[in-house]
Amino acid sequence: MSRIKVLVVDDSAVVRQVVTSQLAQDPEIEVIGAVADPIQAIARMKVQWPDVIVLDIEMPRMDGITFLKKVMAEKPTPVVICSTLVEAGAQTSMAALAAGAVAIIAKPKMGLKQFLEDASQDMVTAVKAAAKANVKALHVSAKNTADVIMPAADKHSAMIQTTERVVALGTSTGGTQALEVVLTSLPRVTPGIVIVQHMPEKFTAAFAERLNGLCQIEVKEAQNNDRVINSRALIAPGGKHMLLRRTGAQYYVEVMDGPLVNRHRPSVDVLFRSVAKCAGANALGVIMTGMGDDGAAGLLEMRKAGARTVGQDEASCVVYGMPKEAVKRGGVEKTVPLTAIGKEIMQQLSGVMVR
Repeated sequence: MSRIKVLVVDDSAVVRQVVTSQLAQDPEIEVIGAVADPIQAIARMKVQWPDVIVLDIEMPRMDGITFLKKVMAEKPTPVVICSTLVEAGAQTSMAALAAGAVAIIAKPKMGLKQFLEDASQDMVTAVKAAAKANVKALHVSAKNTADVIMPAADKHSAMIQTTERVVALGTSTGGTQALEVVLTSLPRVTPGIVIVQHMPEKFTAAFAERLNGLCQIEVKEAQNNDRVINSRALIAPGGKHMLLRRTGAQYYVEVMDGPLVNRHRPSVDVLFRSVAKCAGANALGVIMTGMGDDGAAGLLEMRKAGARTVGQDEASCVVYGMPKEAVKRGGVEKTVPLTAIGKEIMQQLSGVMVR
């Protein structure tokens, strides 16, 4: 019977040493590596993929939740979270479980070595249980679509084409840098822009404030009922869905709670579906760098509703996941490099795209 291959990912040398020692004492477990951050873990996993990952959350270069999502998108693997961040409250725990973790061990900030030694049996038990988990099935079954937030658009949902334009952007991994490139390239007068960037709660306000200081247009974290107007970009708050709504010829956003969609909140699919439904041919949809497939279905709905659609090209993406899936499903009308996306947005002022 083959032993359970475990990879330990934690920036604390003490944790790596103690956890490795604990697990190695069990004859059914083999620790194939102990690394300081997810970047090192990715390199190690290219050589040998583990059966179970023991993962910290707060680490340099990439946080554990982001790494967890990346693993689940590439090859669903049982993950045991071992972190001080899950001790304080349920929010981080829920985020880890929603991202695909199968077990959580809270470690204290003080007396860490003694705690880990005392909890050695808990760690071994958690690893063995995780190794038997069918995370692939769990991962798929837990993935909601935009149906849990709102029904799909029909051909009569959106207004006929008007002079009011809306641009909807969706992005994930690599998106913070990509959005800066796009938004800083725009002149002072632009169509109204709505954005979903996969980002944790409480980070989007600071992100929007930073961009606002760099751009000619106004950039702000969206609040419920904010108007979508020319020269303004609204970024969905972390932990909330954002939908485009319409009253008469005016557009505004609804910011709301709700289940995770494609394992994200905010979800690009939710935004894109609402844009398809409320704006139709008055919109431009842009899908940019990111892991997974969030936004692919929604962009296709936008295109079917008459919107123009653009995908960032592979060469300029940090991760060519979301745009690739959107192309595969037929949602992308035109593929362009990152530096050309601003030009496409400005063409919305005249209602045509550059060929």
